[in-house]
Amino acid sequence: MQKNTPPRSTIRLTRRGRIALVATGAVVVGTAVAVPLLTLGTEEESRPTTLAIPEGWRASQVYAAVDKALALPAGSTKKSLDKAALKLPNDAEGNPEGYLFPATYPLEEKVTPDKLLALMVDTANEKFNGAPIAAGAQRNAMNVYQAVTIASIVQAEAATRADMGKVARVIFNRLERGMPLQMDSTINYALNRSTLRTTEGDTRIESPYNSYQRMGLPPTPIANPGEEAVRAAINPPPGNWLYFVTVRPGDTRFTADYQEHQRNVAEFNAQAKKKETGAKAAG
Repeated sequence: MQKNTPPRSTIRLTRRGRIALVATGAVVVGTAVAVPLLTLGTEEESRPTTLAIPEGWRASQVYAAVDKALALPAGSTKKSLDKAALKLPNDAEGNPEGYLFPATYPLEEKVTPDKLLALMVDTANEKFNGAPIAAGAQRNAMNVYQAVTIASIVQAEAATRADMGKVARVIFNRLERGMPLQMDSTINYALNRSTLRTTEGDTRIESPYNSYQRMGLPPTPIANPGEEAVRAAINPPPGNWLYFVTVRPGDTRFTADYQEHQRNVAEFNAQAKKKETGAKAAG
């Protein structure tokens, strides 16, 4: 166990790698990224002919997109899960989160929600169960489902694709040292949100996805990761990093030294305060 871990009230790893210092009262708000429903079709057609699922979408977003693309009442796709007969790992216990693979899917004339979900899961199995992902998971003493779970956190936390491997290494290092992950992306998943404030109260919620209160990985993936995030999860670069913070766009700093991390956080908070002051002045 890590005996020199700073108190939980002083640090938390946040979505997109941001850090907020709760002890000093600083609260960081994530940047909302709106991802449109990506569909293609002709003006003459009554509905699109393809549906693109972006990397990092949650199952709930996929369900809503399928409902919209197929012009179905809200909730129809989720209700179809019972008859979809999805080929999921046993660990998933019927929950397809993480296995609705991000890709562009054809919307044939007679396609149904359950068949579309089955195609997404089949695509995920094809990608995840072959080499090198299955072998990479085994090499890291985990199964594929655990690798996909780590990849889903990487997808949510990494500010850039270049940072994915380092974020994965932070996750491995924290797990190996018996440290809680303290990822705000898992809190957001528990609260079914993406960009709202994470407060001290949020970190005390009763949820298996609360990575502040519970050790280890969340029970399921928290989104549907793309191939790059999965590759990062099975083959992270070597490093001793335990903390990371995106000080400004394109400048994510990883460190194993808590004091250095605090300085990075202070710089980030100064940048955030400066932007807030400028926004108020402009308004």
